[in-house]
Amino acid sequence: MQKENLRIAISQINTTVGDLEANCNKIAQYIQKAKAQGVDIITFPELALAGYPPEDLLLKPKFIADNLKKIKELAKVVDNILAIVGFVDKEGKDIYNAAAVIYNRKIQGVCHKIFLPNYGVFDEERYFSPGKECLLFKFGKFNFGVDICEDIWHFDGPTKALARSGARFILNINASPYYAGKIKDREEVVKKQAKANRIAIAYTNLVGGQDELVFDGQSMLVDAKGKLICRAKSFKEDLLIFDIEASSSGIRLKPQKTAGALSPDAEIYEALKLGLYDYCSKNGFKKVVIGLSGGIDSALVATVACDALGRENVTAVFMPSKYSSTESQEDAAGLAQNLKIKLLHIPIDEIYSTYLAALKEQFSGLTPNTAEENIQARIRGNILMALSNKFGWLVLTTGNKSEMSTGYATLYGDMAGGFALIKDCPKTLVYKLANYRNSLGQVIPERVLTKEPSAELKPNQKDSDTLPAYATLDPILKAYIEEDKDLSRIVSLGFDKNTVSRVLNMVDKSEYKRRQSPPGVKITPKAFGRDRRMPITNKYRG
Repeated sequence: MQKENLRIAISQINTTVGDLEANCNKIAQYIQKAKAQGVDIITFPELALAGYPPEDLLLKPKFIADNLKKIKELAKVVDNILAIVGFVDKEGKDIYNAAAVIYNRKIQGVCHKIFLPNYGVFDEERYFSPGKECLLFKFGKFNFGVDICEDIWHFDGPTKALARSGARFILNINASPYYAGKIKDREEVVKKQAKANRIAIAYTNLVGGQDELVFDGQSMLVDAKGKLICRAKSFKEDLLIFDIEASSSGIRLKPQKTAGALSPDAEIYEALKLGLYDYCSKNGFKKVVIGLSGGIDSALVATVACDALGRENVTAVFMPSKYSSTESQEDAAGLAQNLKIKLLHIPIDEIYSTYLAALKEQFSGLTPNTAEENIQARIRGNILMALSNKFGWLVLTTGNKSEMSTGYATLYGDMAGGFALIKDCPKTLVYKLANYRNSLGQVIPERVLTKEPSAELKPNQKDSDTLPAYATLDPILKAYIEEDKDLSRIVSLGFDKNTVSRVLNMVDKSEYKRRQSPPGVKITPKAFGRDRRMPITNKYRG
């Protein structure tokens, strides 16, 4: 007898790239969980079995073979429920980003991703062949279609074809990484597709951190009129269940629950937390160490680390020199006390004097400059790395995107470490995030939020000695780095030409530093690293 109604579950899970066994087990667990709640169809994210993005693991024949073996093993435990699972398929010499449609212990069909993204953080054309056709499936009295991530962004693509072929709803599986504002873009596309094709769409997204990328989840169900019916949680695993009921006018969608949206600042903060937590947990780090300067950047990093990992897993180190202010020492101590974390106090003056003595002959007669300043930063980097080696702590660097952009950071100094948590956060955003976190319960001392930023590597030093005011600098950097605007276009926005020229020159000359920096969480539309890949040797100035 054909079923009049269906219960569908969107399984928003956190997988680990390459951990085929654990990913397979998690998928099986969620299938059992869904069955216990009367679910007929369950969907999983894009490449859920392999993890996303697998990158050059896809060039390893054994990885492909092991993944194929696992999908067949998984199929044997899928009974009395239909499961749609992302995996890597292989036909001859070609491999495909694929979705297996599994029912009654068999793979009933395989959908291949048709549109392969090859921009930004994506380079799927490097690995996959494109699919050639859309497949329509029938369950009970319902016809449905399956497509994969990028497919839904093309309005003349698979969604339209499936709707015209008689599908009553689309199950779209994704691994769509986060950046600020991305959820609005996704929702707009899905709503437009649903409305244009008069078809309901269940959008399943991945959740979790993978190196620089964070997947925010926020899976959704949209009806045939383009209305958002329900949404899964942000930055958390979730099982979003809804019922589809046949009616004379089409189908009715009845969700069991929905999650609320986060504020923009809360969204970014949660992305940083999840990115850090998963980077540590998936790579075997239990504890982190942070150089605490008494400034805003290290204060935010320490606070996010405590919220993500637990204060018992965070150690801070204050490493004063003769240039460190009393205020900085008080603010570092105040933050550590508020966070209830251990604070080590390791002065560097004696080590610094030893360096200068060793270099006395070579530096004789020369005016002190950034060489002497950077020695201090590198001493601090060495101390943090020594603690990391001795105790197995992951060093979190504290540089922000404004500093990384302009080279206002010391290679092998404050750039030394294992994970650069806020490397994609402009300085102005750092302040916003600190204020947001304090609104939940004040931990960052007020003075940290109001005092003028300083590296404190020489007397009376201020960031503004080297950089334009951050309120001016950050919009210029956004225009140049994220929007690819040239000098004349940025000047036309109302900025001083000399200032813009100076900033762009700093950005271009600092590429070699960024190439050697640790990975960090992507939270803007274009981050350094996977997103923006500029040549180090480069004479173009435009």
